Amino acid sequence: MHRHFKLYKPYGYLSQFITNQKSAKKKKMLGELYNFPKETMSIGRLDEDSEGLLLLSTNGKMSYAVLSNSVEKEYYVQVDGVITTEAIEQLKNGVEIGIQGKKYLTQPCKAKIIEPPTLPERAKKIRDERHGPTSWASITITEGKFRQVKKMTAAVGFPTLRLVRYRVDKFTIEDMKAGEVREITSQLNDHFPEVAAQREQ
Repeated sequence: MHRHFKLYKPYGYLSQFITNQKSAKKKKMLGELYNFPKETMSIGRLDEDSEGLLLLSTNGKMSYAVLSNSVEKEYYVQVDGVITTEAIEQLKNGVEIGIQGKKYLTQPCKAKIIEPPTLPERAKKIRDERHGPTSWASITITEGKFRQVKKMTAAVGFPTLRLVRYRVDKFTIEDMKAGEVREITSQLNDHFPEVAAQREQ
């Protein structure tokens, strides 16, 4: 039977288990955080300097189901400056970003200004208020282009300082600590029964 997990990926970890790159020998990998089954793979990824919810599975078909364009991914984003309602409206309607050297218009999404969320302290501190104010927004997308959310906030004039993925579909990092792992096999199977039914016997 396949197994599934959710992880609060800490800052500074790669969203993978091994790397063949000599330059990445000293990088921190997911396998250092938990005794995962050998076949475990991350569903999607988070950049090394991003944090938050990462789903993992021993079933490659589950990865496809979760990454489909119908599944929401919500991010809490701390930006440089006090983000405006105008910028939020731009994000909602779609903004132009660069993807592999080409211009790309992001799909309409959900976005709103939020109060600073209660999150575990980041391993590397964000710059302090002496360098100017910061603010927080919630951005929920169903696509997942490379560094998309960071590019989106930069496009409206508010570069991202901290990015935390709070939710994927109904799964969240609520009450989780950075580096914490929880097994969610039954919950994920119940949520995607068509995938669970295809599991290897």
